[in-house]
Amino acid sequence: MSKVPGRWITYCTNIHPGESWRETFAAVQRHVPVVKAAVSPDFAFPIGLRLSRQAANEITGAASERFGRWLQDSDCFVPTINGFPYGAFHGERIKERVYLPDWRSPDRAAYTIVLANLLAQWLPRGMIGSISTVPIGFKDMLDERDFPLVKRQLVAVLTHLEQIRQRAAREIVLSLEPEPGCLLETTEQVCRFFAALELPAELGDLIGVCFDCCHQAVEFEEPADSLKRLAEAGIRIAKVQVASALRLFSPNLPLLGRFNEPRYLHQVVVRRRDGSLHRYNDVPQALAEHEMADDDEWRCHFHLPIFVSGAHGYGTTRFFLESIVPRLPGDVLLEIETYTWEVLPSELRCETMGASIIREIRWLQERFIATHGRT
Repeated sequence: MSKVPGRWITYCTNIHPGESWRETFAAVQRHVPVVKAAVSPDFAFPIGLRLSRQAANEITGAASERFGRWLQDSDCFVPTINGFPYGAFHGERIKERVYLPDWRSPDRAAYTIVLANLLAQWLPRGMIGSISTVPIGFKDMLDERDFPLVKRQLVAVLTHLEQIRQRAAREIVLSLEPEPGCLLETTEQVCRFFAALELPAELGDLIGVCFDCCHQAVEFEEPADSLKRLAEAGIRIAKVQVASALRLFSPNLPLLGRFNEPRYLHQVVVRRRDGSLHRYNDVPQALAEHEMADDDEWRCHFHLPIFVSGAHGYGTTRFFLESIVPRLPGDVLLEIETYTWEVLPSELRCETMGASIIREIRWLQERFIATHGRT
């Protein structure tokens, strides 16, 4: 493997359809080398790998070794796995099912342990890896009364991660990903949850957060404040997912309706002039239940390309990215996550998927160089 860049910037392969390992590996082989050649020709390229439960369970020892050889031959490495979507993620209605099984279930723990075993085989020695996962579960499906069961599953996984650290000298951080509508959605909720876990010291540094910029922007959080709260609470940021959300003022209903697609859940948070926040689980609910006011600001959980600041009457939360990049620690992985490619409005798909991925990574590289002076 060639020299590793000073800043790890990648994209999540959940943008590529595929649920089996054969489909996943084929997509990685097809797309990643093209992206690497364009954005990281002289450095090893980090892959943000998404593995479904099906794909993870299909990877035999021989298949893992073959993938490891491919990584070496392609000058790539895997520092992180997206273990959030357990089942199918493309081509069908997903909505709130994306959070199932949640962290009450032994199935969620077992799946995450399989991912950890695989990442331990692929993660280069001396690097810290991460597995991003569901923020406990969807708020409409569970509540704080489920905490003992949730903690039991988390501790089982963290204990396994500690065993990997001791046995294989590989450090992997379980990274809960706060999201609107979930048990963990705001930074304040994250801090309270981590404090309540009361984990033993040997496990406490093996759990952290995957900070998704789209999600926290939808929550109207300020980057500096969110990062400060996490730091003060001693919560580790294992990776940052870089994405923009949809932003509208006094929304034109037909325009907002263009983002009302049937596959993914698009939570909406509306801020009134008085600062109050009104939360809705999806666009149809927001349109049906929110009393319109001309000075409302609407933010919608719809991942948009990060190089777009707005078009055709709508805006994005790219300003959130521009604010947070200079504040991020230098060793945090940045993973672009525009998984919504197939359902984007046509004007945002005016180039190929590969060209859009490259353009996003270059935009982020330029922002980083502008603030930190190096790649």
